[in-house]
This record gives sequence, structure tokens and C-alpha cells, in this order.
Amino acid sequence: MKCREVFDRGIKFHHYCNTAYPLRPNSLAQYEVHAHDEIYRVVSENIENQKELCLYVHVPFCQSRCKFCEYVVLDKPCEGDADKYVEYLLKEIEMYRQIIMDKPIVGYDLGGGTPSYLSVENLQRITDSIKRFNLNDGIYMSIETTPVIAAKDIDKLKAIKAMGYNRISMGFQTVSEKLLESLGREGSKSLYEQAVDNVRKAGFDRLNIDLMYGFLNQSDEDFANTIKYTIALNPEFITLYRNRYKGTKLEAESQGVTLYKVNRQYDIAYNLLKEAGYIANNGKNTFSRIPGDMGTSSYLTKRVIDATSYVGFGLGAQSFVGNYLAYNLGCADHKLKKYFEAIDQGFLPINDIADMPIEEVRAKAISVMFYFGFISMKSYKARFNEDFREVYKGQIDFLEKNSLMQFADDDTFMLTDYGAAHLYGIIPLFYSERSVKEMFVMSDKWLNDKKGEDIYLEKYDRKSYDAPSVAVDLVVFNKDRSKILLINRADHPYVNKLALPGGFYLPEDQSLEYAASRELMEETTVSADISERDLVKVTSTKDRDPRGWVISVAYRIIVDESAVKPIANSDALYASWVDVSGLKKDELAFDHYDIIQYAIPIV
Repeated sequence: MKCREVFDRGIKFHHYCNTAYPLRPNSLAQYEVHAHDEIYRVVSENIENQKELCLYVHVPFCQSRCKFCEYVVLDKPCEGDADKYVEYLLKEIEMYRQIIMDKPIVGYDLGGGTPSYLSVENLQRITDSIKRFNLNDGIYMSIETTPVIAAKDIDKLKAIKAMGYNRISMGFQTVSEKLLESLGREGSKSLYEQAVDNVRKAGFDRLNIDLMYGFLNQSDEDFANTIKYTIALNPEFITLYRNRYKGTKLEAESQGVTLYKVNRQYDIAYNLLKEAGYIANNGKNTFSRIPGDMGTSSYLTKRVIDATSYVGFGLGAQSFVGNYLAYNLGCADHKLKKYFEAIDQGFLPINDIADMPIEEVRAKAISVMFYFGFISMKSYKARFNEDFREVYKGQIDFLEKNSLMQFADDDTFMLTDYGAAHLYGIIPLFYSERSVKEMFVMSDKWLNDKKGEDIYLEKYDRKSYDAPSVAVDLVVFNKDRSKILLINRADHPYVNKLALPGGFYLPEDQSLEYAASRELMEETTVSADISERDLVKVTSTKDRDPRGWVISVAYRIIVDESAVKPIANSDALYASWVDVSGLKKDELAFDHYDIIQYAIPIV
């Protein structure tokens, strides 16, 4: 399949084509092994072949399950569950210790759920057990907490610091109390400030705060206020998490959120954080104000850059070691019973394990690498013993030709600014052939632009614009009038439809002609001086735009096709020249087909 087809479909299926691989929990069923002795063989052989490992411990407890949560969390834990869980968790760790032995451990995270939900005694027992592995000196032992726990239990924070954890992360997600309430999460500015104060008093000098964006009910203003507020608290690191919807209680809302909104909110955060001294390369979600520090834990940094193998312990934990990808018992039903039973029988508590062919291993590793927005040639070579440039020559050519990625140096193949906005079309280019086919099958069933538009319009606030609104549209022909410059819309309404470049007349625009020139540059990077004599049509029909009454003022210009290379920006996914003779009315948004037909005879 051609790169362009895969890229285009990934862009449309952006809620699923992210750094998480594979696309579905049972995607790799054909590679699974099931007999306990075969599982043990696959695990032990792959671990034995690793020079070093990372470790992850999963704690599946929270005060409540947030609506945006996609992870393994117990909905209603019973009294005593936590103590019993730790007993069995330690037994699982001991099982793996017999396999891992003294292999160097270069990263370790204690995550969840909420690890600090556990008692100090249980946290100490887990930490002591991990420290009996061969941990490298100088690694950042990272742990997660919540603002509620951090604000109310400074003694627990001090105890955690004394155990050796030197990086702590907690999720604010948003400072909009209205949005927090709708997400089923507790939070307030006073709570956050107390939490940060206690973290500092406990002695932590590496604090990360997680923020989320891309919610249907989240306005740009709310998100910008969250960023500004968090910056003022002066954490060392700020991590932006896009709401991924898949597997969450909010999944039904996903089609109402376009890639345009997601990218727009990321850009808002990127600019505010950069201005405040927080640094991240294109496409990277963790921003650091410490020079030379990636901002992430040793565990995540090694996983992403070097594709270092990792073993996960606990209910529903994931392991990716050598050629196998495994999910522990509990990943499907979020219950403890089967996890306990397997350990009682002396079995590794694995629910699914796939012994993958090399194309699936590559796809998993590279998908994760995009979490940092670049691929290291040296790291890829060390992991797979092959040249990335040779294996992915076609993909590299496509990405460079379309200004999506570039070699920053001999080692680093990095997203451009333009590529960062189109990441979800780039990642599938490195999928296995099986997974590409799966993406097309899933998206054919799932994608429904009309449904997404209905969800979007239900929340659309017409009061955000004066009535009527005014828009400018550009009818751009090449010199022989055989082609017209069109964009593919990135946002509702008419998402994924062809349209004339254009947009709303803004208060800061000096004139309609100025607005027309600005929109042309923003959406296609084509520069032109537009004047009143270029006006061809004013359309004022009230039902031409489903958002409300929008008057269109259309201008016609003629440019040299060979002199410009249109590149989509702003709310356009693509910008390209299209044959006028092949235009079909149902392919175009709004009444743009009629505007074009009106412009043709008078050229």
C-alpha cells in the first residue's frame, strides 16, 4: 500500500493511531502462546537475551476511576484488597527475579492507578523488593501520586522520598472545576497549591505535573488558563497528555473532537511553555525547564529512545521484552481473582503473550519512539542490528519530500513542526502490513463524519461569533485555469471535505482583502496581494453553513502553479492543486462548488 494512502487514513483515524501499539487488545492473537511451559520459555529466553532491562510496577488502586482513564484500575476495591495485592505482587516479582537474576536494571517506575494509595509499609516492601535487583547507579526512581493525597498526607511524601524516589509525578489534568466535575475527578486551585507545597517540603526537586487536552467540552481558554496556572507553580517538568478516548467512558465523544482542535490546543501549550522557559522538541509531550534533562523518568527515557526491553509487574501490567509483548491477568476484566490464582499455582500471571515476528516488534518499538518525536539511528541499530535507512527507505523519502520529518544530524530523524501536527498519519507508516490492513478495516467501520459533526454541533456555542459572521474564500486558479487550489478541511463542519482556502474575518483584520491574504497564507503557505478588484461573489444564504448564518465573500486570483508549493497549515489537513474538470459537487464543503462554477466563466 502506498505511503500516501496509509498517511491519509492515519490522519482520519487519529484517535487510534497513536504511540500505543497494537490497535486493539487482541490484534496479535495469531502470535499468542498459551501453554504455561511455552509461556515460561518465551519469557525466559527473551529476558536472557537482553543486556539490560527496565522494570515497572503497577498499582491498580485509585480513589475513583476517572472517565478519561484507559488503564487497569479497580472500580470498587474492598477492604484488605491492597494488602493482599501487595503480598501477591511480591510473589510475582520473586518469580521474575529467578529469570532476571543480576541483569542490569536501567530504569524503574512505580505507577498505576495511584501507587501512593498504598500504605507506607506496603510501598516500602515493594521498594525493598525492587532494590534487590541490580539497579544502575544514578537512575531516577519515579513514582506517581494525586493532588488529593499529596495535599493531605505530607508524611507519606516524606516517607516516599526517604525510600529513594527522586522524581514524583501527579496529574492536575485541568484547573477548570466544571470540566473536572464532568470527568469525575476532584481538584481545585487551593488543593493543587497545597499539594505542590507539600511535595517541596518533602524534599522533591524533580516534580512533574500532567495536564490533559483534547476534551470535547474543553475550551481553548480553559486549557490556556491551566497551562499558565501550572507554569506559575514552577514544576521542573510539565507533561501534556492528549485524551485518547479509546477504552474510556468518554469514547462516544471522540468523533466530535477533530485533529484540528487537538493540534490547536497543543500549539497553545507549546507556545506558552516555550515562552516560560520549558523546552521540548517537535512532537515531544514532556517539557523540561532543566537544561539537558529530558524531563522523563529513566524508565520512560530508556524505553522511548533506546527501545529498551521492560518487564511489568502487577495486575494488567504490560511487558515488552525482545520479541514478546505480554499483558498480565487483570488487563481484560480488571479483577484480582485470576491474578491471585495463577500465582498460587506457580504460573507467571500472564493473560496474553504474543511471540511476535520482527515486523511487529519494529512497529511496537517505533510507535513508542514517537513519544519523543524522533528516532535515533544508533538506538535502532543497537535494538534490531539493521540500518533504519535501508529498512524504511520508502517511508523516509515520503516523509522528507512532504516536509514531515528531517535528519537533524546523522543520528536523529526528527519531526518537523509540520510533521508534529500530522503525527498520527506518520506513525502508521511504520506499522506492520497486518496492522495497516487492520487500521483500514477498523476505520471503515468506525469513521462517521456526520456523527462526529452532530456531536460537535451539540456543543457548539454560536454566541462565540457575532451574527452574521463573515468569511472570506479564495478561488485560486493556475495560469491556464485548468486547476484550482483546494484544501482538505481538518475541522467540523464538513471535516475531510474539499474546500476553498478561507476562514472567518477576524476583529484584528484591517480589511476583507487583508483577511483573504492572511487565510491564503495560513492554510496553504501561498502568498498573494488580494485587492477589491479580485472580488467575484458574495453569498449570504442563511443555510449555507450548519453553524449559523455566515456570509461568504469570495475572491479570485491566478498564480503560477510551478512557482508555489502549497503546504497545509492552520485548520487544513492538505493543500493541493485539483483538476477543475474533475470536481464533483458532493466532494466540496459548503456551497464552494457553486462559487467555483460562478468564477469560471468570468475568468
